[in-house]
Amino acid sequence: MKFIDLLKLSTRMFKARTSRTLLTIFGMGVGIGAILFLVSLGYGLQKTLLEKITNADSLLTLDVIEAKVESKSLTSEMVDKIKAIDGVDKISPIAEISSQGNLDGIKSDMIAYAIDFSFFRLAGTRLNKGTFPEGKNEIMVGSSIAKVFGKSPEEMIGKEMTFAFFIPKEGTSTENLQGSSDKFDSGEKYKIVGVAEEESEDSLIYINLDSLDFKINNFNQLKVKCQSNNFMTLVRENILGMNLLVSSLSDTVDQANKVFRVMQIVLMLFGVIALVVSAIGMFNTMTIALLERTSEIGIMKSIGASDKSVSAMFIMEAAIMGFFGGLFGIIIGFLEGFIFNGLVNLIATQMGGEKVSLFYSPLWFIMTIIIFATLVGIVTGFAPARRASKIDPLDALRYK
Repeated sequence: MKFIDLLKLSTRMFKARTSRTLLTIFGMGVGIGAILFLVSLGYGLQKTLLEKITNADSLLTLDVIEAKVESKSLTSEMVDKIKAIDGVDKISPIAEISSQGNLDGIKSDMIAYAIDFSFFRLAGTRLNKGTFPEGKNEIMVGSSIAKVFGKSPEEMIGKEMTFAFFIPKEGTSTENLQGSSDKFDSGEKYKIVGVAEEESEDSLIYINLDSLDFKINNFNQLKVKCQSNNFMTLVRENILGMNLLVSSLSDTVDQANKVFRVMQIVLMLFGVIALVVSAIGMFNTMTIALLERTSEIGIMKSIGASDKSVSAMFIMEAAIMGFFGGLFGIIIGFLEGFIFNGLVNLIATQMGGEKVSLFYSPLWFIMTIIIFATLVGIVTGFAPARRASKIDPLDALRYK
C-alpha cells in the first residue's frame, strides 16, 4: 500500500469521528501544555535570576579577600603581585572607608567603597537610576542612601555631596573609630550621577580612588578578572597559594543551575503525570477505533492489504493525533504562561515592583516536546496496531 493511501486512511478519523478525535487531541494537549507551562516556569525563573546577578565580565571575575580580618595582606604590593599572574586581565581593588556624608546640610554616616570604575562591570552592578560615574568627582550611591536623606532615587541625581573620611590608625579596629582614626575632611564636591540597585540596607557610596586626598595602601577586597574561563582555575590556585581566600560568582551560578535543574525535573514529573492520563485516553480511543473498524480491516485484508500496511495505518493515525496534540499543547502552554505572567506583573506593578518575564522556552525544548508527543502517540497506537494486524480476515468479516 502506498504512503499516500495510508495517509488518507489515517486521516479519515477527522471526518468520520470528529468529536472523539478532537477530544483525544485536546486531552493530549492538556498534558503537553502542563509540561510546557511548568518547565518553562523553571527555565524562566533561572533566566531571570541569572540575568539579575551576572554579566559576561562578572562570570570571569574572582573575589579575593584576606584569610584573616586583621592580616592586612591586601596591600598595593600584593595587588602588583597578583597582576603579574599569567591569565589575569584586570584587577579592581576595593577599600571600605567609614565616612560621613553631607547633602544639603544633612549629615549621615555611611560606608564609602573607594574603587576604580571597572568595579561596576566586574561586580555586575546594576543601575536603578542615572548612569555609571566616569569623571573623577562623579559618584554613585546605593538605593538606601536616598531613603536616609528622604529623597527618591530620581531626586538624588545631580545632587552634590561632601565627605569626611575616617582612616583607622595602625593597630586599631575599624569598629571603634572614635579617637583612634585620622579624619580627612574632603574639600571636594562630588556629583551624584547614578543610584545602584541594592538588596543591602547598608548606606553605601561608590567613589573614585583617584579623587581621594590621601593614599590607600590596604584594601578589603580585590576583583580579579581572568582573560578567559580557561585561566580561572590556574589564577585561583596561584592566589590561594598567597594565603588569600578566593570565591567567584561562577561558583554561585553553577550551584544555582544545579538547583534549577532539579526543580525543572520535579516540575516536569508533575507534567508527565498529566501526560500519562492523556496517553491512557488516546490508547482507549485507538482501541475503540480498532473494534469499530474490524469489518473494514477484514475487507482490506481480503483485497490484498498486508499485515504491515494495516499496522502502519493505525500507528500513523496515532502519530498524527500525537503530533497535533503536541502542537495544541504548545498553544495551551504559551497561553497559560502569558495569562499567569500577566497576572503576576499586574500585582507586582501595583505593589511598586518591576515587571518580570517568568517563562522562557528554548526552541530546542519546544521541538523536543513535539517529537515527544508524536512518540507518545506512536507508543499508545502500537498495541492496537499489532492486534489489528493479527486479525483473521474471515473472523473480521463476520464481526458485528
